[in-house]
Amino acid sequence: MNSDLLRKLIGGILLVSLCFIGFMKPVQEYIQLPNNIVMMQGEEVTLPKAASVSAMAGSHSKLALSDTKDALTIQGDNVGREEVLLELSGVPIKKVDVEVIKDFKVIPGGQSIGVKLNTLGVLVVGHHLVQTEGGKVSPGEKAGIQVGDMITEINGKKIEKLADVAPFVQEAGENADALEVVLRRDKEKIETELQPMKDSNENSYKLGLYIRDAAAGIGTMTFYDPESKKYGALGHVISDMDTKKPIVVEDGEILHSTVTSIEKGSNGKPGEKLARFTGEKDIIGDITRNSPFGIFGKLNRDIKNGMMDKAMPITLSHQVKEGPAQILTVVDGEDVELYDIEIVSTVPQKFPATKGMVLKVTDPDLLEKTGGIVQGMSGSPIIQDGKLIGAVTHVFVNDPTSGYGVHIEWMLNEAGIDIYEEEREKAS
Repeated sequence: MNSDLLRKLIGGILLVSLCFIGFMKPVQEYIQLPNNIVMMQGEEVTLPKAASVSAMAGSHSKLALSDTKDALTIQGDNVGREEVLLELSGVPIKKVDVEVIKDFKVIPGGQSIGVKLNTLGVLVVGHHLVQTEGGKVSPGEKAGIQVGDMITEINGKKIEKLADVAPFVQEAGENADALEVVLRRDKEKIETELQPMKDSNENSYKLGLYIRDAAAGIGTMTFYDPESKKYGALGHVISDMDTKKPIVVEDGEILHSTVTSIEKGSNGKPGEKLARFTGEKDIIGDITRNSPFGIFGKLNRDIKNGMMDKAMPITLSHQVKEGPAQILTVVDGEDVELYDIEIVSTVPQKFPATKGMVLKVTDPDLLEKTGGIVQGMSGSPIIQDGKLIGAVTHVFVNDPTSGYGVHIEWMLNEAGIDIYEEEREKAS
Protein backbone atom coordinates (compact mmCIF):
# COMPACT_ATOMS: atom_id res chain seq x y z
CA MET A 1 0.00 0.00 0.00
CA ASN A 2 1.54 3.31 -1.06
CA SER A 3 1.89 6.20 1.38
CA ASP A 4 -0.78 8.39 -0.28
CA LEU A 5 -3.38 5.65 -0.03
CA LEU A 6 -2.42 5.02 3.62
CA ARG A 7 -2.83 8.69 4.50
CA LYS A 8 -6.24 8.81 2.86
CA LEU A 9 -7.33 5.66 4.73
CA ILE A 10 -6.19 7.02 8.08
CA GLY A 11 -7.87 10.36 7.33
CA GLY A 12 -11.11 8.60 6.47
CA ILE A 13 -11.03 6.57 9.68
CA LEU A 14 -10.43 9.74 11.74
CA LEU A 15 -13.25 11.56 9.95
CA VAL A 16 -15.70 8.72 10.58
CA SER A 17 -14.57 8.59 14.23
CA LEU A 18 -15.16 12.30 14.70
CA CYS A 19 -18.58 12.06 13.08
CA PHE A 20 -19.41 9.12 15.33
CA ILE A 21 -18.31 11.06 18.41
CA GLY A 22 -20.51 13.96 17.32
CA PHE A 23 -23.58 11.68 17.35
CA MET A 24 -22.83 10.24 20.80
CA LYS A 25 -25.36 11.29 23.45
CA PRO A 26 -22.80 12.82 25.88
CA VAL A 27 -21.41 15.00 23.10
CA GLN A 28 -24.86 16.16 22.03
CA GLU A 29 -25.72 16.97 25.66
CA TYR A 30 -22.61 19.11 26.13
CA ILE A 31 -23.03 20.96 22.88
CA GLN A 32 -26.34 22.19 24.34
CA LEU A 33 -24.68 23.49 27.53
CA PRO A 34 -24.16 27.28 27.77
CA ASN A 35 -20.95 28.70 26.36
CA ASN A 36 -20.80 31.33 29.10
CA ILE A 37 -21.76 31.33 32.77
CA VAL A 38 -21.83 34.41 35.01
CA MET A 39 -22.00 33.65 38.72
CA MET A 40 -21.58 35.40 42.07
CA GLN A 41 -18.56 34.78 44.26
CA GLY A 42 -19.31 31.77 46.46
CA GLU A 43 -22.24 30.65 44.28
CA GLU A 44 -22.54 27.08 42.97
CA VAL A 45 -23.78 26.03 39.52
CA THR A 46 -24.50 22.35 38.79
CA LEU A 47 -24.41 20.95 35.24
CA PRO A 48 -25.48 17.43 34.23
CA LYS A 49 -22.77 15.18 32.78
CA ALA A 50 -22.17 11.61 31.70
CA ALA A 51 -19.85 9.34 33.65
CA SER A 52 -17.46 9.08 30.70
CA VAL A 53 -16.92 12.86 30.57
CA SER A 54 -14.22 14.53 32.63
CA ALA A 55 -13.82 18.22 33.45
CA MET A 56 -10.92 20.44 34.33
CA ALA A 57 -10.52 24.15 35.01
CA GLY A 58 -7.80 26.50 33.86
CA SER A 59 -4.63 27.21 35.76
CA HIS A 60 -5.78 30.34 37.59
CA SER A 61 -7.65 28.43 40.33
CA LYS A 62 -10.62 30.79 40.51
CA LEU A 63 -13.05 27.88 40.50
CA ALA A 64 -13.62 24.80 42.62
CA LEU A 65 -14.91 21.79 40.66
CA SER A 66 -16.78 18.81 42.06
CA ASP A 67 -16.81 16.16 39.33
CA THR A 68 -19.12 13.26 40.18
CA LYS A 69 -20.53 10.45 38.05
CA ASP A 70 -23.55 12.35 36.69
CA ALA A 71 -23.00 16.00 37.63
CA LEU A 72 -20.41 18.74 37.58
CA THR A 73 -20.61 21.41 40.27
CA ILE A 74 -18.77 24.69 39.72
CA GLN A 75 -18.16 27.01 42.64
CA GLY A 76 -16.85 30.54 42.13
CA ASP A 77 -14.26 30.93 44.87
CA ASN A 78 -12.47 33.99 43.49
CA VAL A 79 -13.50 36.98 41.40
CA GLY A 80 -12.36 36.84 37.78
CA ARG A 81 -12.59 34.79 34.60
CA GLU A 82 -11.84 31.11 34.13
CA GLU A 83 -12.70 28.37 31.68
CA VAL A 84 -13.86 24.79 32.20
CA LEU A 85 -12.95 22.18 29.58
CA LEU A 86 -15.08 19.04 29.16
CA GLU A 87 -13.44 16.02 27.55
CA LEU A 88 -14.64 12.64 26.32
CA SER A 89 -11.90 10.02 26.21
CA GLY A 90 -9.32 12.78 25.99
CA VAL A 91 -11.13 14.58 23.13
CA PRO A 92 -12.31 18.15 23.99
CA ILE A 93 -16.06 18.44 23.39
CA LYS A 94 -17.00 21.66 25.18
CA LYS A 95 -15.42 24.80 26.61
CA VAL A 96 -17.44 26.86 29.09
CA ASP A 97 -16.25 30.37 29.96
CA VAL A 98 -17.07 31.19 33.58
CA GLU A 99 -17.06 34.70 34.99
CA VAL A 100 -17.18 35.14 38.76
CA ILE A 101 -18.26 38.56 40.01
CA LYS A 102 -18.37 40.02 43.50
CA ASP A 103 -21.51 39.31 45.51
CA PHE A 104 -22.55 42.95 45.15
CA LYS A 105 -25.08 44.52 47.53
CA VAL A 106 -27.17 47.68 47.35
CA ILE A 107 -29.88 49.25 49.51
CA PRO A 108 -33.36 48.95 47.95
CA GLY A 109 -35.53 52.05 47.62
CA GLY A 110 -39.30 52.26 47.21
CA GLN A 111 -39.55 55.92 48.27
CA SER A 112 -41.65 58.31 46.21
CA ILE A 113 -39.38 60.99 44.72
CA GLY A 114 -39.92 64.28 42.95
CA VAL A 115 -37.88 64.74 39.77
CA LYS A 116 -36.74 68.14 38.46
CA LEU A 117 -34.78 68.15 35.20
CA ASN A 118 -32.89 71.10 33.77
CA THR A 119 -32.46 70.76 30.04
CA LEU A 120 -29.34 71.39 27.99
CA GLY A 121 -30.71 74.67 26.61
CA VAL A 122 -34.39 75.40 25.94
CA LEU A 123 -36.63 72.82 24.32
CA VAL A 124 -38.85 73.61 21.33
CA VAL A 125 -42.23 72.02 22.02
CA GLY A 126 -44.33 73.63 19.28
CA HIS A 127 -44.85 76.33 16.62
CA HIS A 128 -47.33 79.18 16.55
CA LEU A 129 -48.24 81.84 13.98
CA VAL A 130 -47.37 85.50 14.43
CA GLN A 131 -49.85 88.08 13.06
CA THR A 132 -47.76 90.49 10.98
CA GLU A 133 -48.76 93.24 8.59
CA GLY A 134 -48.05 90.86 5.72
CA GLY A 135 -50.07 87.98 7.17
CA LYS A 136 -49.55 85.10 9.58
CA VAL A 137 -46.15 83.41 9.72
CA SER A 138 -44.06 81.32 12.10
CA PRO A 139 -40.46 82.63 12.04
CA GLY A 140 -39.21 79.53 13.84
CA GLU A 141 -40.77 77.15 11.35
CA LYS A 142 -39.48 79.29 8.48
CA ALA A 143 -35.96 78.98 9.93
CA GLY A 144 -36.23 75.17 9.85
CA ILE A 145 -36.51 74.73 13.60
CA GLN A 146 -38.37 71.53 14.50
CA VAL A 147 -40.33 70.36 17.53
CA GLY A 148 -37.87 68.53 19.77
CA ASP A 149 -34.91 70.74 18.86
CA MET A 150 -32.87 72.19 21.72
CA ILE A 151 -31.75 75.82 21.40
CA THR A 152 -28.31 75.89 23.03
CA GLU A 153 -26.82 79.17 21.75
CA ILE A 154 -28.01 82.53 20.42
CA ASN A 155 -25.51 84.96 18.91
CA GLY A 156 -22.63 82.98 20.45
CA LYS A 157 -24.05 83.10 23.99
CA LYS A 158 -25.01 79.93 25.85
CA ILE A 159 -28.73 79.54 26.52
CA GLU A 160 -29.49 77.85 29.85
CA LYS A 161 -33.04 78.91 30.70
CA LEU A 162 -36.17 80.46 29.25
CA ALA A 163 -35.36 83.96 30.57
CA ASP A 164 -32.11 83.99 28.54
CA VAL A 165 -34.02 84.12 25.24
CA ALA A 166 -36.27 87.20 25.58
CA PRO A 167 -33.56 89.95 25.58
CA PHE A 168 -32.12 88.61 22.30
CA VAL A 169 -35.57 88.57 20.67
CA GLN A 170 -36.47 92.14 21.54
CA GLU A 171 -33.09 93.59 20.56
CA ALA A 172 -32.91 91.71 17.25
CA GLY A 173 -36.47 92.71 16.39
CA GLU A 174 -35.91 96.40 17.02
CA ASN A 175 -32.69 96.35 14.96
CA ALA A 176 -34.18 94.13 12.23
CA ASP A 177 -31.34 91.67 12.79
CA ALA A 178 -31.51 87.91 12.42
CA LEU A 179 -30.47 85.75 15.37
CA GLU A 180 -27.64 83.27 14.89
CA VAL A 181 -29.11 80.16 16.54
CA VAL A 182 -27.37 76.89 17.40
CA LEU A 183 -29.62 73.86 17.77
CA ARG A 184 -29.12 70.33 19.05
CA ARG A 185 -31.24 67.83 17.15
CA ASP A 186 -30.71 64.35 18.58
CA LYS A 187 -26.88 64.17 18.41
CA GLU A 188 -26.54 66.62 15.52
CA LYS A 189 -25.47 70.28 15.86
CA ILE A 190 -27.37 72.61 13.53
CA GLU A 191 -26.88 76.34 12.87
CA THR A 192 -29.62 78.57 11.45
CA GLU A 193 -30.76 82.19 11.23
CA LEU A 194 -33.97 83.20 12.96
CA GLN A 195 -35.62 86.56 12.28
CA PRO A 196 -38.06 87.71 15.02
CA MET A 197 -41.30 89.20 13.65
CA LYS A 198 -43.47 91.91 15.22
CA ASP A 199 -46.88 90.73 16.34
CA SER A 200 -49.31 93.46 15.32
CA ASN A 201 -51.85 92.34 17.93
CA GLU A 202 -49.45 92.55 20.89
CA ASN A 203 -46.93 95.07 19.55
CA SER A 204 -44.00 92.83 20.53
CA TYR A 205 -41.51 90.64 18.70
CA LYS A 206 -42.09 86.90 18.49
CA LEU A 207 -40.21 83.80 17.33
CA GLY A 208 -43.26 81.71 16.53
CA LEU A 209 -42.01 79.00 18.89
CA TYR A 210 -43.27 77.44 22.09
CA ILE A 211 -40.24 76.69 24.28
CA ARG A 212 -39.64 75.22 27.74
CA ASP A 213 -36.54 74.97 29.92
CA ALA A 214 -37.31 72.41 32.62
CA ALA A 215 -39.45 69.38 33.39
CA ALA A 216 -40.82 67.91 36.60
CA GLY A 217 -42.64 64.77 37.69
CA ILE A 218 -42.65 61.96 40.22
CA GLY A 219 -41.30 58.43 40.31
CA THR A 220 -39.85 55.83 42.66
CA MET A 221 -36.32 55.25 43.96
CA THR A 222 -34.96 51.82 43.00
CA PHE A 223 -31.62 51.47 44.82
CA TYR A 224 -28.48 53.17 46.02
CA ASP A 225 -24.94 52.06 46.78
CA PRO A 226 -24.19 52.71 50.47
CA GLU A 227 -20.51 53.36 49.72
CA SER A 228 -20.55 55.63 46.66
CA LYS A 229 -24.12 56.97 47.16
CA LYS A 230 -24.76 56.34 43.46
CA TYR A 231 -28.46 55.66 42.85
CA GLY A 232 -30.89 54.54 40.17
CA ALA A 233 -34.60 55.35 39.86
CA LEU A 234 -37.61 55.12 37.50
CA GLY A 235 -36.27 52.29 35.31
CA HIS A 236 -37.16 54.10 32.07
CA VAL A 237 -36.23 57.28 30.21
CA ILE A 238 -38.04 60.56 30.92
CA SER A 239 -39.50 61.92 27.68
CA ASP A 240 -41.04 65.33 27.05
CA MET A 241 -44.84 65.21 27.21
CA ASP A 242 -45.20 67.27 24.03
CA THR A 243 -42.38 66.08 21.78
CA LYS A 244 -42.35 62.47 23.10
CA LYS A 245 -38.55 62.58 22.77
CA PRO A 246 -36.08 61.77 25.59
CA ILE A 247 -35.13 64.92 27.51
CA VAL A 248 -31.45 65.84 27.17
CA VAL A 249 -30.41 66.58 30.75
CA GLU A 250 -27.83 69.15 31.78
CA ASP A 251 -28.49 68.59 35.47
CA GLY A 252 -31.36 68.15 37.88
CA GLU A 253 -32.42 67.19 41.38
CA ILE A 254 -34.47 64.53 43.11
CA LEU A 255 -36.52 65.51 46.14
CA HIS A 256 -38.58 63.95 48.89
CA SER A 257 -42.13 63.46 47.66
CA THR A 258 -45.46 62.86 49.40
CA VAL A 259 -48.21 60.90 47.65
CA THR A 260 -51.47 62.78 48.14
CA SER A 261 -53.90 60.55 46.23
CA ILE A 262 -54.22 57.77 43.65
CA GLU A 263 -56.20 57.77 40.42
CA LYS A 264 -56.96 54.08 39.95
CA GLY A 265 -56.15 52.42 36.65
CA SER A 266 -58.68 50.64 34.46
CA ASN A 267 -58.59 48.86 31.09
CA GLY A 268 -57.42 51.35 28.48
CA LYS A 269 -56.55 54.05 31.03
CA PRO A 270 -53.44 53.78 33.23
CA GLY A 271 -53.80 55.12 36.75
CA GLU A 272 -51.57 57.74 38.34
CA LYS A 273 -50.00 58.72 41.64
CA LEU A 274 -50.60 62.34 42.58
CA ALA A 275 -47.86 63.78 44.78
CA ARG A 276 -46.27 67.01 45.95
CA PHE A 277 -42.71 68.07 46.58
CA THR A 278 -41.37 71.41 47.71
CA GLY A 279 -38.11 73.35 47.74
CA GLU A 280 -34.36 72.99 48.10
CA LYS A 281 -34.48 71.73 51.69
CA ASP A 282 -36.02 68.51 50.38
CA ILE A 283 -33.31 67.86 47.73
CA ILE A 284 -31.78 64.43 48.37
CA GLY A 285 -29.58 64.06 45.30
CA ASP A 286 -28.62 65.24 41.84
CA ILE A 287 -29.43 63.92 38.37
CA THR A 288 -26.58 63.46 35.92
CA ARG A 289 -28.08 60.99 33.46
CA ASN A 290 -31.47 60.34 31.84
CA SER A 291 -31.20 57.03 29.98
CA PRO A 292 -33.51 54.29 28.67
CA PHE A 293 -32.94 52.54 32.04
CA GLY A 294 -33.93 55.45 34.29
CA ILE A 295 -32.39 58.48 35.95
CA PHE A 296 -29.06 58.31 37.77
CA GLY A 297 -26.83 60.45 39.96
CA LYS A 298 -25.64 60.68 43.57
CA LEU A 299 -27.49 61.10 46.83
CA ASN A 300 -26.37 63.75 49.28
CA ARG A 301 -27.43 61.64 52.27
CA ASP A 302 -28.59 58.16 53.25
CA ILE A 303 -32.31 57.57 52.88
CA LYS A 304 -34.46 54.91 54.53
CA ASN A 305 -37.58 53.09 53.42
CA GLY A 306 -38.42 51.72 56.87
CA MET A 307 -38.91 48.21 55.49
CA MET A 308 -35.59 46.98 54.13
CA ASP A 309 -32.84 49.42 55.09
CA LYS A 310 -29.90 47.02 54.95
CA ALA A 311 -27.86 46.31 51.84
CA MET A 312 -29.11 43.22 50.01
CA PRO A 313 -27.56 41.11 47.24
CA ILE A 314 -28.65 41.42 43.63
CA THR A 315 -29.79 38.77 41.17
CA LEU A 316 -28.50 38.65 37.60
CA SER A 317 -30.94 38.33 34.70
CA HIS A 318 -30.34 34.61 34.15
CA GLN A 319 -30.97 33.90 37.84
CA VAL A 320 -34.44 35.48 38.02
CA LYS A 321 -37.19 32.89 38.33
CA GLU A 322 -40.84 32.86 37.35
CA GLY A 323 -43.02 32.87 40.44
CA PRO A 324 -43.74 34.97 43.55
CA ALA A 325 -41.92 38.24 44.21
CA GLN A 326 -42.61 41.57 45.94
CA ILE A 327 -42.31 45.27 45.21
CA LEU A 328 -41.56 48.21 47.49
CA THR A 329 -43.61 51.34 46.74
CA VAL A 330 -45.64 54.21 48.24
CA VAL A 331 -49.37 54.64 47.73
CA ASP A 332 -50.15 56.98 50.64
CA GLY A 333 -48.02 59.75 52.13
CA GLU A 334 -44.39 58.75 52.50
CA ASP A 335 -44.83 55.21 53.87
CA VAL A 336 -43.09 52.50 51.82
CA GLU A 337 -45.01 49.21 51.82
CA LEU A 338 -44.25 45.71 50.54
CA TYR A 339 -46.74 44.21 48.06
CA ASP A 340 -46.99 40.78 46.40
CA ILE A 341 -46.54 40.31 42.66
CA GLU A 342 -45.89 37.39 40.31
CA ILE A 343 -43.05 37.19 37.80
CA VAL A 344 -44.97 35.85 34.79
CA SER A 345 -41.96 35.57 32.50
CA THR A 346 -38.29 36.55 32.47
CA VAL A 347 -35.73 36.61 29.68
CA PRO A 348 -32.04 35.94 30.49
CA GLN A 349 -30.29 38.80 28.73
CA LYS A 350 -26.70 38.89 27.50
CA PHE A 351 -27.03 42.55 26.51
CA PRO A 352 -28.84 45.49 28.15
CA ALA A 353 -32.57 45.67 27.37
CA THR A 354 -35.34 47.59 29.10
CA LYS A 355 -38.08 44.94 29.08
CA GLY A 356 -36.66 41.82 30.67
CA MET A 357 -39.59 40.70 32.82
CA VAL A 358 -43.37 40.56 32.68
CA LEU A 359 -44.99 40.93 36.10
CA LYS A 360 -48.49 40.85 37.52
CA VAL A 361 -49.79 42.46 40.72
CA THR A 362 -51.45 39.83 42.94
CA ASP A 363 -51.66 41.71 46.25
CA PRO A 364 -55.36 42.38 47.05
CA ASP A 365 -54.54 45.54 49.03
CA LEU A 366 -52.57 47.09 46.17
CA LEU A 367 -55.23 46.12 43.65
CA GLU A 368 -57.87 47.74 45.85
CA LYS A 369 -55.86 50.96 46.25
CA THR A 370 -54.45 51.44 42.75
CA GLY A 371 -55.99 48.88 40.40
CA GLY A 372 -52.49 47.57 39.72
CA ILE A 373 -49.50 49.43 38.29
CA VAL A 374 -49.92 53.21 38.00
CA GLN A 375 -47.82 56.08 36.68
CA GLY A 376 -45.38 57.18 39.38
CA MET A 377 -44.78 53.57 40.41
CA SER A 378 -41.98 53.24 37.85
CA GLY A 379 -38.74 52.37 39.59
CA SER A 380 -40.37 50.40 42.41
CA PRO A 381 -37.76 47.77 43.35
CA ILE A 382 -38.64 44.12 42.78
CA ILE A 383 -37.50 41.67 45.48
CA GLN A 384 -37.30 37.90 45.05
CA ASP A 385 -35.89 35.46 47.64
CA GLY A 386 -34.30 38.30 49.60
CA LYS A 387 -32.48 39.71 46.56
CA LEU A 388 -33.03 42.78 44.39
CA ILE A 389 -33.83 41.59 40.87
CA GLY A 390 -35.05 44.72 39.07
CA ALA A 391 -37.59 47.53 38.91
CA VAL A 392 -41.14 48.12 37.64
CA THR A 393 -41.06 50.15 34.40
CA HIS A 394 -44.28 50.10 32.34
CA VAL A 395 -47.92 49.17 32.73
CA PHE A 396 -49.97 47.32 30.11
CA VAL A 397 -52.56 49.84 28.93
CA ASN A 398 -55.25 47.17 28.46
CA ASP A 399 -54.41 45.37 31.72
CA PRO A 400 -53.28 47.68 34.56
CA THR A 401 -52.59 44.68 36.82
CA SER A 402 -49.64 43.74 34.59
CA GLY A 403 -46.55 45.39 33.20
CA TYR A 404 -42.83 45.19 32.45
CA GLY A 405 -39.76 45.18 34.64
CA VAL A 406 -36.09 45.85 33.93
CA HIS A 407 -33.30 43.66 35.31
CA ILE A 408 -31.21 45.32 38.01
CA GLU A 409 -27.81 44.61 36.46
CA TRP A 410 -28.54 47.03 33.59
CA MET A 411 -29.57 49.81 35.98
CA LEU A 412 -26.38 49.26 38.00
CA ASN A 413 -24.37 49.58 34.82
CA GLU A 414 -26.11 52.86 33.89
CA ALA A 415 -25.43 54.20 37.39
CA GLY A 416 -21.71 53.76 36.80
CA ILE A 417 -21.55 50.69 39.07
CA ASP A 418 -19.91 48.14 36.78
CA ILE A 419 -20.02 44.86 38.66
CA TYR A 420 -17.97 43.25 35.90
CA GLU A 421 -15.10 45.53 34.87
CA GLU A 422 -14.31 46.88 38.33
CA GLU A 423 -13.92 43.42 39.74
CA ARG A 424 -11.80 42.27 36.78
CA GLU A 425 -9.42 45.14 37.46
CA LYS A 426 -9.18 44.25 41.16
CA ALA A 427 -8.55 40.61 40.34
CA SER A 428 -5.86 41.29 37.74
